[in-house]
Amino acid sequence: MVQPTLAGRRVLIVDDDPLNLKLMSDALSVEKFEVERASSGAQAIEKIENWQPELVLFDYGMPGMSGLEALRMLRNRQNYVAVIFVSANTEQELIVDCLGAGADDYLRKPFHFSELLSRVKVRFRIKDLSDQLQAANAKLAELAVTDDLTGLFNMRSMYERIDTELRRAKRFDRRVSCIMLDIDHFKEVNDRNDHLFGSFVIKEMGGLIRKNMRDVDFAARYGGDEFLIVLTETNEAGTKTFAERLRGAIEKHVFTDGKSSLQRTCSFGFSLSEPASKIDARELVRQADHALYRAKNGGRNRISS
Repeated sequence: MVQPTLAGRRVLIVDDDPLNLKLMSDALSVEKFEVERASSGAQAIEKIENWQPELVLFDYGMPGMSGLEALRMLRNRQNYVAVIFVSANTEQELIVDCLGAGADDYLRKPFHFSELLSRVKVRFRIKDLSDQLQAANAKLAELAVTDDLTGLFNMRSMYERIDTELRRAKRFDRRVSCIMLDIDHFKEVNDRNDHLFGSFVIKEMGGLIRKNMRDVDFAARYGGDEFLIVLTETNEAGTKTFAERLRGAIEKHVFTDGKSSLQRTCSFGFSLSEPASKIDARELVRQADHALYRAKNGGRNRISS
């Protein structure tokens, strides 16, 4: 079972009775919680905004704004914070209303401090599990569209991204270019070293591509030692300039992992959309792929369209 880390966790206590505030604050502070106090619903909302607690202990009956009114206001906001009601009001209808409005728990007064601490710990355990699940889901979503070796996109989502850019380019009378590049004589890298070094070279190549791209451009590992780069809002001259800059950077780069070291060149082929054209992503990529073969057949380490 996952045990929550308690030290430094932020808890806001909301109660109009100074004695209750002190007793609960002292009990939570012993457990190394970071505690703030509020004596009204309005003050609680302000402290939640500024201090951003992870858990709020709400009394129900307070002057001005009741705990239930404060909770409803809180649940209309985007950032979620856990809420436990701590109240002497034991009416079943009220408890149902509070839980229905979004309270996570309801503790009746009087209570044993051991029970309060146990319920607080349960809230944090649930929060930690939820955070871990969200992080895992975010990682899975990233892996679904990312090549794990290079950190670039994989081709699963690439065509959809290109089609989106083509529609945008057509609307604003702009152009999109696709650049296909292939590492020249990559088989020799594996034959003369090993496959681990070959993977290292591909990973380094991904880093070189990212380093030379603009923020508005995107790239993918097409497969093996081939890469696809998409330049947005560009023209033929801009595409050639980018490709030549990247070609030169790769040619000068020394791939070394401490054991093996080499230099390598790349061949480039590119295609360019026309604003009035009905070309789709797959056709644009296909044209860049054909241009790449022309570059390789023309002697490699060059750019072709």
